[in-house]
Amino acid sequence: MRGLVVTENITLDGVIDASEGWFNPGDADLSDVLGALEVQREAADAFLVGRQTFEDMRGYWPHQTDDPTGISDYLNAVSKYVVSTTLQDPQWEHSTVLRGLDEVEALKATAGKDIVATGSISLVHSLATAGLVDETQPFRSGVTLLRYRT
Repeated sequence: MRGLVVTENITLDGVIDASEGWFNPGDADLSDVLGALEVQREAADAFLVGRQTFEDMRGYWPHQTDDPTGISDYLNAVSKYVVSTTLQDPQWEHSTVLRGLDEVEALKATAGKDIVATGSISLVHSLATAGLVDETQPFRSGVTLLRYRT
């Protein structure tokens, strides 16, 4: 069975919010975060999000043509899964709509590497409550990546 790893960009005071825009670090040194993301990309071949996070990401990442981080290339190529009861056409290559947690559980049962979920805090709460989360990885800028096995 594949592992489902939850990765959240979180502030030290516990805020998970992309309302200020996607990955705009300014002049901050994020080499620790970028290194952790590289390790994560190597270990995973599927990306899982809820509808709102998916739509926000779809509106941003596919349009980044000069991204030195490799995030846009990864997101455009990876198999993406969006959990939604309303989304019909994901309109992003390599994307599949899952209608519920039973379909996430079925995805975990398929062969492959880890499945990474990020953002999508309502979905993450539902995944955790259903016992589908295997690992969490909170990213805190300037702090070493912490890994928790559940």
